[in-house]
Amino acid sequence: MNKLIIPTGYMGSGSSAITDLISEISGYDADHGTFEYVFLHCPNGVFDLEDKLLIGNNALRSDEALRTFRHTMKQLFDKKYWWVGNYRTHLCPEFMEYTDQYIASLTQHRPDFYWYYQENADFKMILKLIVKRLVGLVSLGKIQLKKPLVYNDMAVSFVTPEEFYKSTRTYLKKLWNKLGIDNRNVILDQLLLPFNLHRAHKYFAKNEAEIFVVERDPRDVFIINKYVWQKNNEPVPYPTDVHEFCKYYAALRKMEKPSRYAGVHRLRFEDLIYHYEDSLAAVYEMLGVSPDDHVKKGQYLNPERSIENTQLFLADPKFDEERRVIEEQLSEYLYPFPYERKPNCNKSF
Repeated sequence: MNKLIIPTGYMGSGSSAITDLISEISGYDADHGTFEYVFLHCPNGVFDLEDKLLIGNNALRSDEALRTFRHTMKQLFDKKYWWVGNYRTHLCPEFMEYTDQYIASLTQHRPDFYWYYQENADFKMILKLIVKRLVGLVSLGKIQLKKPLVYNDMAVSFVTPEEFYKSTRTYLKKLWNKLGIDNRNVILDQLLLPFNLHRAHKYFAKNEAEIFVVERDPRDVFIINKYVWQKNNEPVPYPTDVHEFCKYYAALRKMEKPSRYAGVHRLRFEDLIYHYEDSLAAVYEMLGVSPDDHVKKGQYLNPERSIENTQLFLADPKFDEERRVIEEQLSEYLYPFPYERKPNCNKSF
C-alpha cells in the first residue's frame, strides 16, 4: 500500500530536510518539492469547516462555513502567483470540481428564507435598496421589487461527525488518487501542522500516512530568522525581541495536543546532520525500505552542506546575550550538539 508522506514542523524548523531526504528514495515523489499544501489547516480550510459544522453549529453558521470554505479553496485554486496557491498546477485541475462535490455532499438543505448575514449592506446593496424604495413610491406601492441581498441561496448543514468524516475522506481520496497514490508514495509538505496532529486519526486510515515532525534548536531558529531571513525578506512569524520570542515559542509548543495516530514520527533537524547514518536507518525503518532503495543518496539532503545551517548562535559574539536568554528560558528545547563549530551566517541557506 502506497502512503502519503507529510513533513511538518514549527516554522523554520527544517522540515524540508525530510522532504529532500525522502525524495532521494525510490518510489517516493515530491512533484513540487517543498511547496506547502495548506488547504486542511489554513483559515477557512477543512479543519475550520470541521469545527464550524460540528461545534456549536446552526443554520447561519453552517451557511457561512460552507461559503467561506469554497471561497478560500477557489483562491488557492486560482491564484497562480500566491506562494501557497495555484492548486490547478500544484494539486490537480479537478480540484474545484471535487471541492464542489464535497460541499454538495455536506449540504442538506437549501431553504428559500434569508437571514441577517445576507442583509449585511454594502454600497452596491444600498443603491439597490434606494432603487427599490423609489420604485415603490413611484408606483404607489403597486410594484415591489425583491429585497436585495448579499447572496440569495443559503446552504444549511447539520451533519453528524460520522457523515462529515466520511464525506471528507471521500473528498481527500479523490485528490490523492489524482496525485497518483495508486502508483507511488506521495510527499505533501506541511499538509498537517504539529498543532493539528490530534485530528489525524479522523482523516487518515491506519497506515495511510507517515507524518514526520521536525524540530530545531530555538537558538538557531531565532538567529537565522532575525539576522538572515529578515534581511532577505523571507522571515517566519516569530518576534525578533528575544524575550518575546521565548514567550511566543514556549506558548506555541505548549498548544500541541497528543495524537492517537500511529504514523507520527518525531525527528531533530540536527540529527539528520550530526547523526546522519543513524537517522537514515531510523527513517528506513519508519518507511519499511532498505538502504538499496536510497538511490539518490546525498543529492537533495547533503549533511556536509546543511551543517552550515546549525550553531549559527555561535557565529558572532553579538549573539551571545540573546543566546543566553534562550538557553535559560527554553532549555527543554535545546539540541545537545556533539561538538561546537564556528559557523558563517553568510553560508546558511
